[in-house]
Order: sequence, then C-alpha cells, then structure tokens
Amino acid sequence: MPLESPNIFITLLAFVILIGGLVIIHELGHYGVGRWFGVKAEKFSIGFGPQLWGWVDKRGTLWRVGALPLGGYVQFAGDMNPASQPSEEWLNLPAEQRNQTFQSKPLWQRALIVFAGPAINFLFAIILLSGFLVVYGQSVSAPVASLVEKDSAAEKAGIKVGDRILSINGQRVDSFQQLATEVSIYANATVTLRLMQNGREIEKSIKLDELVERDRFGNEYRRGLLGLRSNAVETRDVSPLAAPWLATKETYNIVRLTVTTLGQIISGKRSVKELGGPIKIAKVAGEYFTLGFAAFVWLAAMISINLGFMNLLPIPMLDGGHLLLYAVEAVRRRPATPIVQEWAFRGGFVMLIGFMLMVTFNDLASIGLFGR
Repeated sequence: MPLESPNIFITLLAFVILIGGLVIIHELGHYGVGRWFGVKAEKFSIGFGPQLWGWVDKRGTLWRVGALPLGGYVQFAGDMNPASQPSEEWLNLPAEQRNQTFQSKPLWQRALIVFAGPAINFLFAIILLSGFLVVYGQSVSAPVASLVEKDSAAEKAGIKVGDRILSINGQRVDSFQQLATEVSIYANATVTLRLMQNGREIEKSIKLDELVERDRFGNEYRRGLLGLRSNAVETRDVSPLAAPWLATKETYNIVRLTVTTLGQIISGKRSVKELGGPIKIAKVAGEYFTLGFAAFVWLAAMISINLGFMNLLPIPMLDGGHLLLYAVEAVRRRPATPIVQEWAFRGGFVMLIGFMLMVTFNDLASIGLFGR
C-alpha cells in the first residue's frame, strides 16, 4: 500500500530547506565572484516580496529574507533596471562609486559573475554525488542481457541472452544501469540499438514498451521498458579521489537526459503535463524528507542540477539570457541597443510568467483540485 503523504507542515519545512538552501548557494555564486571583481552588492535577498528580516553589513550590503520563498537575487550596484543598462543616474556617479558597479566591469567579468550562479549549483551537486559514491559505492554491471523477458520489446526484436548493448540512439552505453536510465526516457518510442550478437555488431530499430509505475506515495511515473535483466550486479568501493570525476560524468548525463526530455516535450512526444512547478517540488520534497537524510540529500543534488540547467536556458530574465546578450555584445563589439534589450527582457518576463502559470496549473491538477 502507498505510504501516507507527509502533512502540510513537513512539506512546507522540507520545501523551504530545499529551495532556500539551493537559492542561497546559487546567489552566493554570483555574490562571491562579484566581490572578487570588486563589485558592490547592494542587496542579497532570499525570497521575494515584503521583507521579513534584514541586516546591513559593514560593506553596505542588505541581507534580507522575503515573504515569498520561491527564489532570490543579488542586486549589484549598477543594476538599475532588468537589462542592467547604463542610465543617467549611473553616468552621474562619482568615479570611485562607478568603478564598484556591475556595469563598469569588462564583458568577460560580467559574464563570469552571471555564470557563477548556475556553475556553483552544478559544483554543489557534484560534491553531494561524490559523497554518495564514497559512502555507498558504485553499482557496476556490464550492459549484457542475463535474461530476456517473455513478450518484451527485446524478445520481439530478436535480442538474446548474452548480447551486449553498445549504444542507444548513438549514445554509448557502458553499464546496465546506464542502459536502464537511457531506455527510461523513451516510453512507447522507437529507438536505435547497436549491440554485439554472436561476435558481430548489428543495429536494430526497436519500439520500446511503456511501463506505468507508482512509487510508495502513490505518485505515477511513465518510463520506457526494453525487457532485459542483468544478474551480474557488483558494488564497488569508490575512492575520494575517483569520486569527483564519476560524479561529474553523472551530472553531465543527467543534464543530457534533461535536454532530451525537454526536446520531447517541445516536439509533442511527451505531454506538457509532466512539467511540475513549486507545488510539485514541495510535495516531492516533503516525501523525500520523510524517507530520511540520504534520500533528501540525493533529491537536493537532482534539484541543484536542474536549477543550474534551467538558469542557463537562453531566456532573458534568466542567467542564460544575460549570457546570450553578452555573446551578442562580444560578436558585435558593442551591446545590443537599449530598446532591443528592453523588449528582450519584457518578452522573457512574459515567457516566464506563462511557464509558471502552466506548471502551477499542472501542479493543482495533479493534486486533484479540479476534480474530474
């Protein structure tokens, strides 16, 4: 039977700890590199909206907590509008103050300050995953079929016991665990498998099955199924020196699979109903919180990776949008015109609002608010 979902207090507590912690880490990335390059931070905010608590440090930075714990921001001196365009007010600042502003810094420094937020999210996830590898080891088994399930997609495609899977859709497969992960995102879809059979490489086009599963809390998940099993699973110890590289590879694979899944949603191969927002994250955070410290830390690593990835999307208002405009500036040898930047950020704002409305609707529908 499914476990009972945690109460609202635990759910909110887990959500605030999870999102609050990851937002602090993200914004500290921007703040730290900005400080390194001599940019003054006027505000460091966790959450938006009315201030619940605030403190001004000796450098003049206001550290504040907002009433809405759905994000955060660092406001650097010189950030006087969403596009960080130099204004008349900025031009009239004394030279000493102007040199401490974001806009006074060369392009490569501004780009690094912006990139530091997503980068530290990835780094944080790598640190957490490295710890998991050192503590729990690495499950390793060759991508070789020990069992082919009856009437499965694998059996229908002629895959036999002993066959070794080499790649799926051109992506090299090094372990059975990786094979299962790659297959999972192609529910009811046709994929190209390259395998070693009877000593020779062959290629097969296979339509995968679809498996709908429910977790212990009753949440429903849809994943692809090939129908192979491996009986040669081995857990190997991982040294602290080897763990960071393995964790980096795992982080890369998670980002790659996220890109593939996002592409499936854009192309219509997956439903937009699979996208979740703050309510779904809060629900999952509460559930993992009740499963114990290790499960909650693992979730933090996954959310941190996704937070870093989402912030790098080339959408104005996000870090990736700023980096896109900096790339244009680097190519043109001058910034985009103020009107272009202004409309780009207005468009990005509308996109983000539309996206938040959509995922919030999905969240509310998933918890049965709209009934049948």
